[in-house]
Parts: sequence; C-alpha cells; structure tokens
Amino acid sequence: MQCSIRELMVAIAVAVALSAAAAAFGAGDPEINPPPQPGEWAALAQLPDWSGVWTPSLKDQDARMKSNPIPWNPAAAAAIAKLGAAEKAGNPQGLFVNCLPESMPSWMLITHNALEFLFTPGRVTLLGESDGNRLRRIYTDGRPHPADPDPTFHGHSIGHWEGKTLVVDTVGVLPETYIASSEAVGLPNNGDMHVVERIHLVGPDTLHDDLEITAPHVLTRTWKTTLILFRQRAKKYDIVEGVCLQGNYSEGKDAAGNAVFVPALQTEGGNTLPSDK
Repeated sequence: MQCSIRELMVAIAVAVALSAAAAAFGAGDPEINPPPQPGEWAALAQLPDWSGVWTPSLKDQDARMKSNPIPWNPAAAAAIAKLGAAEKAGNPQGLFVNCLPESMPSWMLITHNALEFLFTPGRVTLLGESDGNRLRRIYTDGRPHPADPDPTFHGHSIGHWEGKTLVVDTVGVLPETYIASSEAVGLPNNGDMHVVERIHLVGPDTLHDDLEITAPHVLTRTWKTTLILFRQRAKKYDIVEGVCLQGNYSEGKDAAGNAVFVPALQTEGGNTLPSDK
C-alpha cells in the first residue's frame, strides 16, 4: 500500500510527538498537560478535517439495532424484553429522565443531538448539544490509562492516529452507565466494560465511528456496531446550549420580584405537567 508524501509527513510528525510524550510519561513524575509547542499546533493542520457540526443518522441507528442486535446474555435479554414491551405499549421507562449524562457507550449509540470535534495538541475533545455534561476528552499525547482509574461517566479515553483514522481505547466507565438500543431500552454495563472506537471519514461529509464494546457481565461477546454522522454547515445546525435539569423548572418570580426558577410539576416518568396558572 503506497502513501503520499503528505501522509508520510503526518505519520512522522505524529510519531515524533507520541515518542516525546511517551518519554515524558515514563519519567518518574511527569508534567500533565504541558504547554503545547508551536510545532504541535502546526501538526494539527495535517490531520483530517472534522470541523463543523455533526448530526447522527437516526434512520440508520434504528435499522442497525434491528439488523445487528445487542448480544445480551440470557438474564439481560429477559430484562430487555420487558423494557421493549413497555416501550411498545406506550409506557416507556425512560433511561435518562434523571438528567444524568447519556455517557459511554450510549452517547455514541443512540444520541439524537449534534456534536462537534475540537483538535488541540495532545487531545481530541467531543462536545455535545444535549446537556452541559456531554463532553469527552480523548488524550492523544501518548499517555497510558491509569493503573487504577477512578470510574467516570465517559471513562478514560486514549487515542492514536492510524493514517486518517483515530483509534480510541476507553476503560474506567462507571458500571451504572447504560448500553442502550433506545432512550427507553437498555441496561447498565455492570463493570469491566472496554470500548474501542475507530473514527474516520468515509466521504467529504460523512463520518463513521466503528465501535467494539466488550461488557462481560451483560453481553455474550464483543459487539461491533457503527455510528454514522453527517456534517452540517447550515446555521440552523449550530450547537446551542442544552441543560437537562432546566426542564424540571418553570420560570417564575420570588417575593421580591426577582426572576427565579421554580420546580415544575412532573409525571413519574419525568414529563412536565401543565402549570395551574
């Protein structure tokens, strides 16, 4: 397989940066997130163009869950069947009505909202629209995973470039985060989950995130699936602020006439009821 001079230059620049970072992280007490050097900023220009806002293919998400279902183990499958029946009956449980983050891997499986990628030296950051907690950091500076990571909603992600593909390895995800096929059907991963992603362009404005999800407590095997994203340049797709908990409140006034948020009446499932006013 031949590579262009441009691709060779990118590979060399990335290799030099990773080698320096790896040496630093192996040096006893490394400096975390050191100031980026001019050459590191210049190297970003050689990476693939993922600028703009990206929206998921909802049609493909639905079709893929049917053609390539999640390989639940028998106990998990029984629980999923009950959740699916409730959803079809019009009484969905709602996995995310508590306003906790969709988290990994559900964010990259069932999200309906826009997201964007930010490239900075040593890091790729994913920003999502739906909630202030929708943020992932993928470290590309050569650091390893912590020996004993503190579990978080999105886990600890490290990545490296293989040509024009960003390969991401994620561990340390909270056991409570869902593996989901919809916003009403899914189960906690229950710990020891490992997610590998290969994110790459398949066309000028189409991005694929190929996922491999290993969750030994709920899945019978590693599940491979893909999230398809489309680039949007129109102003109407620009990411706007979204705060989930804001939906739990209505706008009101306190005794002094100050604008305040007041708790809104809600159903058990988290839907806001009309106000009496």
